[in-house]
Amino acid sequence: MSSILVVEDDGVITQLVRKNLACEGYRAVSVGKGDDAVQFAMRGMPCLAIMGGLRSGIDCYKVIQQLREHPKCMHIPIIMVSALTSLSQKVRAYELGVDSYITQPYCCEELLATVRRQLKRVQQTMLSPLTRLPGGLQLERAVDYKLRGSCPWSVLYLDLDNFKAFNDAYGFLKGNDMIQLLGSICQQVVYEYGNADDFVGHVGGDDFVVLTTPDREKVLCNHILERYKRESLAFYRPEDVQRGSIGGVDRNGRPYQFPLVTLSIGVVSDHLSCAYSITEVSSLTAEAKRLAKQSTSNVSHICL
Repeated sequence: MSSILVVEDDGVITQLVRKNLACEGYRAVSVGKGDDAVQFAMRGMPCLAIMGGLRSGIDCYKVIQQLREHPKCMHIPIIMVSALTSLSQKVRAYELGVDSYITQPYCCEELLATVRRQLKRVQQTMLSPLTRLPGGLQLERAVDYKLRGSCPWSVLYLDLDNFKAFNDAYGFLKGNDMIQLLGSICQQVVYEYGNADDFVGHVGGDDFVVLTTPDREKVLCNHILERYKRESLAFYRPEDVQRGSIGGVDRNGRPYQFPLVTLSIGVVSDHLSCAYSITEVSSLTAEAKRLAKQSTSNVSHICL
């Protein structure tokens, strides 16, 4: 069950949340001290935090600042409920990073509606912290929306080859840079050559998905591959570029030359817009990606 952190000293909001949201799969955890609230947020990873009506001298602004500054909980939505109604207090709270500010006395229906809205927002708009691209539930919904539409569609599944060897030789920070590069290239190419409603998502790791139409898939693949091949060279040492391989050691500690990181794209397209489930398309794109890794062109296409 997902938790909602409530920072208050009278338990009123906690009981309200428990009474109305328990059946939706949420449990309210009440904390009466600022330091305890921050510790729980870092340990328990609540999906939402509510700063309630506090009379015990807790510095709410300090707690908010600590939550926003820590990378483990900086994404958690924060709702502030306060008797302070001045514009300057509200502005300060928003500048520190609260998502909603409700003044007391408050309406229970308004507070619950705000809680539900923030919970829904974080589910829908959770972005990859590395690439700032949508993934997870938002990516699933984007694919499902494309499949349920009346227009032909294409799904491009992109994956880096020999990426682990690059990470081992250059370090995970350089690996993160390589992933960010691919995400940026996908966005730029789709913006320049794709449709207005084409979608770029980050599956995770070095895997990306582009949702487009069959008439755009070839030009997108060509430009993404060409830009990646050219721009990724900046991430290697000159001697590795000249040699065309990465010097390293294999799993047994023996010296070995690994190929440079290449990009494979598996493409699944449906020109007739037939009915396919998201599970079927997911399996097909995985197969297309596997075939692309075996292809000399680094692209494999499955046409439905």
